[in-house]
Amino acid sequence: MTQKKQILLHTCCAPCVCYVYELLKDSFDVVSYFFNPNIAPLREFNFRLDELKRFSGMKGMALIAAEGGADEWLAKVSPFAEYGERSERCSACFRCRLESSFQKAIELGIGIVGTSLSISPRKDAGMINRAGAELSEKYNVEFYQADFKKKDGFKKSVELSKMYGFYRQDYCGCVFSKAERERSNRADCSGRPTASFPEHTP
Repeated sequence: MTQKKQILLHTCCAPCVCYVYELLKDSFDVVSYFFNPNIAPLREFNFRLDELKRFSGMKGMALIAAEGGADEWLAKVSPFAEYGERSERCSACFRCRLESSFQKAIELGIGIVGTSLSISPRKDAGMINRAGAELSEKYNVEFYQADFKKKDGFKKSVELSKMYGFYRQDYCGCVFSKAERERSNRADCSGRPTASFPEHTP
């Protein structure tokens, strides 16, 4: 029996990875890498990590949880703080988290890097894959390009999340996204029209 290749899968939370893991587990030995210095406040960070630990324990999926990096992340994204989601702010955020993933893959001797981020309908898969491709060339490590929301991927992730009882947050994780979501909620309550988005995860 041929041994499966390892893939270091950057993972933002359990609701995002539950379906992605099911897609990849037959082809790869999935190692989840939780590096998300964007997530705030700390209780939110800890809650998402705890649920990911619960999922990894259920599935026997290896999990590496990294701490730190918040100052570097903030320095990279703060110039774009007011740009909103799917902007240069998100691009800088993706690149920061993926770069750490490539560095960790080299450290561990893993030859492929991926991410669960594209499962979210609020995330631009093209933006994520471009960052991954650039970093793949920089570090000479393969990047698994995907748009996991396709073929009802997001819908299936929601169904799995309900089955496992996962909390599904209503903002991506960063303070800027949280503030935007709160402004949107206030606008909803005031009766003014706002953009309508499906339930999402980071």
